[in-house]
Amino acid sequence: MPNAREADPQKIVDVTKEELKSVDSIKAPKWASFVKTGVSRERPPQQPDWWYSRAASVLRRIYIDGPVGTQRLRNVYGGRKNRGARPERFYKGSGSSVRKILQQLENAGFIKKEGNKGRVITPQGQKFLNSIAKRVKGN
Repeated sequence: MPNAREADPQKIVDVTKEELKSVDSIKAPKWASFVKTGVSRERPPQQPDWWYSRAASVLRRIYIDGPVGTQRLRNVYGGRKNRGARPERFYKGSGSSVRKILQQLENAGFIKKEGNKGRVITPQGQKFLNSIAKRVKGN
């Protein structure tokens, strides 16, 4: 049976994004339409449903990397900042958006806290992603 590790990551995130739109506990906050996703970005995301894409990506990242905390996810979603004439430098991604997405995924039952190690995927979340991987792999 195919799982989320074997299927194409972009396809899994796209299909998961559409599935997460139907989950009641995962909604973009009011401020999500005008906030940047990190210090290294110049403008907010152009996609109106970027919140669901990020939530799907976070869910997949937790599935693959095991116990993951906010700081590690901030590193994943960070990037190089253009500082003009000064050398470029890596900056972490937005902690608030990552934290809110983690809280929403936790309320939906897809992830749970694992002591001080971070968050891990629940059996329900694993089943959810594996069913999506099966559909993606079948096409």
